[in-house]
Amino acid sequence: MYLRFLAAAFVAALTITASAQTAPIRPEITGISHLAVYASDPAVTDHYYREVIGAAREPDPENPLGVRYAFNDRQFIEVLPLPPGADINRLDHTAYSTENAEGMRKYLAAHAWKTPAKVEEGADGSRWFTVLDPESNKVEFVQPPSQPKAIDAPNVIGRHIIHFGFLVHSRAVEDTFYRDLLGFRPYWFGGMVEGKLDWVSQQTPNGHDWVEYMLVSGPPSQGIPAGMTQHQLGVLDHFSIGVVSVDAAFKTLSAGSRLTGVHDAHTQLGKDGKGQFNLYDPDGVRVELMNFHATQKPCCSPFTADDPAE
Repeated sequence: MYLRFLAAAFVAALTITASAQTAPIRPEITGISHLAVYASDPAVTDHYYREVIGAAREPDPENPLGVRYAFNDRQFIEVLPLPPGADINRLDHTAYSTENAEGMRKYLAAHAWKTPAKVEEGADGSRWFTVLDPESNKVEFVQPPSQPKAIDAPNVIGRHIIHFGFLVHSRAVEDTFYRDLLGFRPYWFGGMVEGKLDWVSQQTPNGHDWVEYMLVSGPPSQGIPAGMTQHQLGVLDHFSIGVVSVDAAFKTLSAGSRLTGVHDAHTQLGKDGKGQFNLYDPDGVRVELMNFHATQKPCCSPFTADDPAE
């Protein structure tokens, strides 16, 4: 009987070990790929991203109705037509770069996350798929093409999208996806007043770009809070371009008569101790120029990981 017990235990141990060995391993998530936004007037938005921001206009391999405005050969803003009957929302999806889109799809599926049956493939050789995070925000995972096209953007105000942020109701609920399942790492958190948490920044697992929860009150199922204006939502749903000096970037924009539309009157120091300057695209999405490194001690919490670099 004892020998039979040992044999059964041995078989069970082998089964568990084999199962662990065959479970998909999460592919690397190396940074931000892009942010996709809607435009109510594509011509005005085109002028903004090409002439003000200085990004390179490119065709959109994911959507023939869209346009890409590229900052480098792997990062861009995707601009899509505003859907009929749209409300104040101008954010379609966020997107992260991964070394293996199909591997990421299998990893999420193995952890009971709802995924599409296959990845998509673009004309440029990129591969991607889309899922929903716990608060139903669309998230893409993009495998860049093996030989990305060089980008001609001599006047771009910065070449690295270092973070994006979006409206979040529950840090704990979102963490089940970004932290627990995907392995995002704490970077910094803070708020406008002492004791109130407004922003939570978490870096990609295998890079230094980060996602920023823009916290608002209410249950995760609420969506956009009643009474929120398009401008207020655009402050939350934003992306950030890293620069060595926000003051120098502001001077470049001012000297070149590129500061049109809505923008701050001057640069400022953020609560994280980094210089910043806010502009808004024609539909109110905030574009935040931000120093790569802090020049003063941040409020609320220390940085717990290295900063992105150009």
